[in-house]
Amino acid sequence: MRDGYRILDADRHVIEPLDLWKAHLEPELRAHAPYLAYAGEGEPLADRVAHLGPEGLLRLPPQPMVDGRPVHHRMSARTWRAIAAAGRRRLGALASLGPLEQPRAQLDDMDREGIDVAFLYPTLALAILGMTPLEPALASALASAYNTWLRGFCDHDPSRLRGVALMSPHDPAQMVPELARAAALGFRAVVLRPNPVAGRTLGDPAYEAFWAECERRSIAVAIHEGTHASLPAAGADRFRSRFALHACSHPMEQMMALLALIEGGVLDRHPGLRVAFLEAGCGWLPYWLWRLDEIEYRGLAEEVAPHVRREPSAYFRRQCFIEIEPDEPCLEQAIPWLGEDRAIFGTDFPHIDHDAGMVERALALRRKLPGESLRKILWDNAASFYGVEG
Repeated sequence: MRDGYRILDADRHVIEPLDLWKAHLEPELRAHAPYLAYAGEGEPLADRVAHLGPEGLLRLPPQPMVDGRPVHHRMSARTWRAIAAAGRRRLGALASLGPLEQPRAQLDDMDREGIDVAFLYPTLALAILGMTPLEPALASALASAYNTWLRGFCDHDPSRLRGVALMSPHDPAQMVPELARAAALGFRAVVLRPNPVAGRTLGDPAYEAFWAECERRSIAVAIHEGTHASLPAAGADRFRSRFALHACSHPMEQMMALLALIEGGVLDRHPGLRVAFLEAGCGWLPYWLWRLDEIEYRGLAEEVAPHVRREPSAYFRRQCFIEIEPDEPCLEQAIPWLGEDRAIFGTDFPHIDHDAGMVERALALRRKLPGESLRKILWDNAASFYGVEG
């Protein structure tokens, strides 16, 4: 608690130890476990120093690999160097927490920030499921191994560290069994990437049994993108820099994920399904819902009947949630328009694109938002999404 507000961090990340897959994969699959490999410097030393200064003297860290292929797609040496430099700065700021792979680091930072409960999302594991081609059975096994490890991680303080199980859409037939296993492990939420897999969007009929089971079990579903996927991703057909890929992938993939769930009839068929769209802010959403309502549905409702039977914004306001960025513009207009019970807050700890002070910036919204809106954003709405009682 901080300044009288309970705080639920709806989007926080673990840093997975690389050996978790060797520990938790079945013996016959352990040869496919991720590993690190040095990919070279990419640029002559003189060029690196010319544009980076002393930073260019540092050797690049190794990259994560699976079966001889880099996990991260279109990751140039210059991009990897920039990410490594940002990572060193972030680690320096968090040095007092100790190894970030340990639960104690999460809890100590939560204590420092005044966070009561956090829901934990993958880092490397999410990136691995962005690979293609990826043999479906292996993809499911990699996700399952991560979920097993995550259960043990959260058991260090299960009242505060709440895991979000990773689902692999590479093999639709394995999604319901893994969902059942995740529920048996105590997980109350799952995460999916928004990208199409083998030509299937999230609205594809192949996933219908999965959506039905999530609704039946009251399991929350989070949609979370990650840049440098080799799966189809917004912007990847025309850009190469992380600057452009990261700018496109998060909001634009979320736009299309929401559209897939509406246009494919998933939200219509499953009114009890709860879905959240994470780490893309909310500024895109009022425009997107307005366009779907006023430009598309108003003139084309007959085309998508009977599986879209109301305005798209009505589906969102009935059963969806959106993670805000505390300092994005126009929140005081967007949140009332979307519905003040739809917005949730996450810190993205410890990733490099969000630094310290996220809670402080969220608390500063008291000066912008009316009444009980901030209390709802910091606790009530996320508790409703995740099914947290009390």
